[in-house]
Amino acid sequence: MTVDFDVVIVGYGPTGLVLASMLGKAGHSVAVFERWPTLYGLPRLTHIDGETARIIQATGDVDNALREASVAEVYEWRNGSGELLLAVDWSGRSSGYAAHYTMYQPHIEDAIDQRVRRYPNVEVNQGIGAVALDQDSDHVRLVVRPWRRDRDDQWSIGTQDRTVTARYVVGADGANSFVRNALGVEQIDLGVDDRWLNIDTECLHPLGPRFQVTRQFCDPQQPNMFMPIGKFRQRFEVGVRPGDDPAEMETADWAWRWLRDRHGLGPENIRILRQIVYTFSARTAVTWRRGRVLLAGDAAHTMPPYMGQGACSGMRDGITLGWKLDLVLRGSAGEALLDTYEAERRPHAEVVQRCSIELGKVANLKDSQAAAARDAAFRRGEVPPMPPFPTITDGVVHRAPSGEPSPLAGTLAPQGNVCSRNGSGRFDDVVGGGFSLVSKRDVRALLGIEQRALLPELGTSVTTLTPGTPDSIEDTDGTYTRYFADTDTDTFISRPDFHLYWAGQASEAPAALDALRAQLYWAAATTPTRHGS
Repeated sequence: MTVDFDVVIVGYGPTGLVLASMLGKAGHSVAVFERWPTLYGLPRLTHIDGETARIIQATGDVDNALREASVAEVYEWRNGSGELLLAVDWSGRSSGYAAHYTMYQPHIEDAIDQRVRRYPNVEVNQGIGAVALDQDSDHVRLVVRPWRRDRDDQWSIGTQDRTVTARYVVGADGANSFVRNALGVEQIDLGVDDRWLNIDTECLHPLGPRFQVTRQFCDPQQPNMFMPIGKFRQRFEVGVRPGDDPAEMETADWAWRWLRDRHGLGPENIRILRQIVYTFSARTAVTWRRGRVLLAGDAAHTMPPYMGQGACSGMRDGITLGWKLDLVLRGSAGEALLDTYEAERRPHAEVVQRCSIELGKVANLKDSQAAAARDAAFRRGEVPPMPPFPTITDGVVHRAPSGEPSPLAGTLAPQGNVCSRNGSGRFDDVVGGGFSLVSKRDVRALLGIEQRALLPELGTSVTTLTPGTPDSIEDTDGTYTRYFADTDTDTFISRPDFHLYWAGQASEAPAALDALRAQLYWAAATTPTRHGS
């Protein structure tokens, strides 16, 4: 059947932006429908990690996006008296960036949106919401309609319907997802119902070093926190207690009283950008795929913000789903590859979700005696450490004979600065995105005909650190040399979402490529029905 688009994306927040950019770059016909008439323009998201910065690099102008970002070195947890309970070390490097940043979300969304709008094959429709959805075996139908908000902040729906068809639809339309509800997909509710007042501000002058650190105050009288939003803005949050009036807390008078009493700040120091009470939740859709419709971002999973990973998780969804849809749409991989999306992303998101929930229990403890016992446990060092940040353990990762992921499979690939005949800079910018085969030696000589043919079919870049060999690069800052020395490997294959498929010795690369082909070609690849065919 002839369809209007290869993919329709419902929702144009960070998740939808990343997915639209990935698919646009790959040349697929894409339509985006977002009920908000413009990008949100305010900083709901205030923290990203190095991996997320690399995702932004792949989908937009990362230097422009992070032009006012600040490196975050530590995340402090203090009790009501200000005593330090825990200092979470956020220092270090990841994926070619600082491990953690505080940043201004509109800059990120603008940078990706500008990239998306360069692709003539991507149609962005804002102020247009989805109102009906159904699917057949080979396509999805979506009915969309103009939406607007009136002065009372109420949504109203127009009457001019448009019906579009697509090979796939992705619901990236937030926690109250229309797409998820239209599919009848239920959610697993993990019982989080915390309410916090959020006060985002612009600094009229530097507020001093105290405010350059993220601090969570686990005060049983009234939990609160503050954190920088990059270099020129500041966020303050206050827990809403039983008996508090949320409507009153959203007034300017309440905010200025709190800011003056707690932090000695007034209108001469900061300007309030946004003031709103949020309800935090932790829910996961029971399935992230029904036929040709998939869920991503908050439509698939929500989590409280105590790890700063909600939007980061959604952007990971976007880039992972992007490369898998690309291969399926091109006919290079079987459609069953899309089932590995949830298999990979759900366990990863759920670990982050559970950690966020546990941190929320610490932050929101309102019983004074229990809080005193908690503080004493921290002083004695009896609090268990946070689990390591999750890696990918299922789906498209290389496996040892035991069936377990082979060493390093599913972990993040390094990114360093390199120099080649194409120029110098970050690896992804110089060599290109997609699959990458990086080795200390020329691996091509070890490959058979089918293995060599697989590389261009997947859009794989091949690079070597040996000078004078084809596709050689100069490891300008020694990132890859150190990585190979530290891991006792000399070759790796990384995926378009920057997770390692495999790492080992060059002699093992042919077998690793064979295994990759088997995991991607789950069904006999057929020529896809493309837009207009």
